[in-house]
Amino acid sequence: MQSPNRTFFSPSIFTLIGVPGLESIQHWIGIPFFISFILAVIGNSFLIIIIRSERSLHEPMYIFLAILAATDLGLTLCITPKMLAIFWLRVREIHFNSCLVQMYFTHTFQCMESGILLAMAFDRYVAICNPLRHSAILTKKVLINIIVAVTIRAAIIIIMCPLLIKLRLKVFKTTFISHSYCEHMAVVRLAAVDTKVNKVYGLFVAFSVLGFDVIFIFISYSLIFRAVFKLPQKEARLKAFNTCTAHIFVFLQFYILTFFTSFIHRFGFNVAPYVHILLSNLYLLVPPLLNPIVYGVKTKQIREGMIKIFHSKGSA
Repeated sequence: MQSPNRTFFSPSIFTLIGVPGLESIQHWIGIPFFISFILAVIGNSFLIIIIRSERSLHEPMYIFLAILAATDLGLTLCITPKMLAIFWLRVREIHFNSCLVQMYFTHTFQCMESGILLAMAFDRYVAICNPLRHSAILTKKVLINIIVAVTIRAAIIIIMCPLLIKLRLKVFKTTFISHSYCEHMAVVRLAAVDTKVNKVYGLFVAFSVLGFDVIFIFISYSLIFRAVFKLPQKEARLKAFNTCTAHIFVFLQFYILTFFTSFIHRFGFNVAPYVHILLSNLYLLVPPLLNPIVYGVKTKQIREGMIKIFHSKGSA
């Protein structure tokens, strides 16, 4: 055990506890996480393969969906293997620099996912509110620019989180991280020096990325609903609304989990630590699991593409 009065100057190794308070049953907790990990990898890989192989799916909505699947794949591969190593193999140590790398990629993929959801909302807005100019507005060049902009925004705005820790925080109260992955605030809280700059920048990232994206996604869907309800035929309204249901579900489950987790993290002082850690893990692992299922069930073209791939393999 570490002494409560001891400090650590530039430690090279940190220890991830996993789920504080539930260490004795972490091997059981790892089972549903492992199943969700396998399903998420298979589901998102299939989405990418189907969209890439089917020329009829080379449209803006499906290209954004393929980028979303790749982002989800990166996110789950970034945190789940180490998490399972903690739960099952008790390999809890992580090098400080490796911890910062994991933090960077985890939060970068989160930021990218939010940006892609915004891009998908914009695509649905153009497709429903201005269908005749959809192909003229969302050209191949525009798609590439949007994807590059989303990636660069995430890469640049997140890089300061680990950099500020690396450059400013040299003395730590403990090297035990009460989490199952290297989350930004979980590491910042260990510091024995002033962390106001780190905390303020973390809030800036949250509000500038998630706040900006949520506002514009909400505006997009508000305009979409207004346009849909103006359609004269009931069948046309249902068809237009049906094209958005999968997007709306994915949007709601991502941001509801995000804000609920953030609220518990910052204001849930009476909430048991294991509740916060489990919610944080679910927040990162549920979207990669559900997204391919939702789009596979709701999108006819993806179902047909999957059937065609399996049918061609069966014929071969």
